[in-house]
Amino acid sequence: MADQELEISQKQELKPERGELTYEGVYFSPAVDIYGTETELVLLADMPGVASDQVEIDLKEDVLSILGRVPEGPAVGQELLAEYRTGNYFRTFRITDDVDRGKIAASMSDGVLKVTLPKSPKVLPRKIPIATE
Repeated sequence: MADQELEISQKQELKPERGELTYEGVYFSPAVDIYGTETELVLLADMPGVASDQVEIDLKEDVLSILGRVPEGPAVGQELLAEYRTGNYFRTFRITDDVDRGKIAASMSDGVLKVTLPKSPKVLPRKIPIATE
């Protein structure tokens, strides 16, 4: 069980499915959790080392793109062993009409990006009153 959890939490280098990335450097696909309530979807993306001013979130047509840049630190010496690679983060998601695009919000705390996707009023559940005669 512990081995499975370790495998899931390891970050994976991004390999473009179609075409090429136009950004230089190494990019990883951040681990993401998505959960939903009656009124919204919440996306949590792990991007350690990324500051909130280094995150770009774009919505173009039906695609939500998340880009997080990790600043390069100064070389401290000759690298002898590297078990943890650093790099930037990039991930895309397809958004349906069920999301109210004008109310999408994001925040960043301790390397975790939180994107709130409110559901459109047309898909929210509602109670229908029953009239008496």
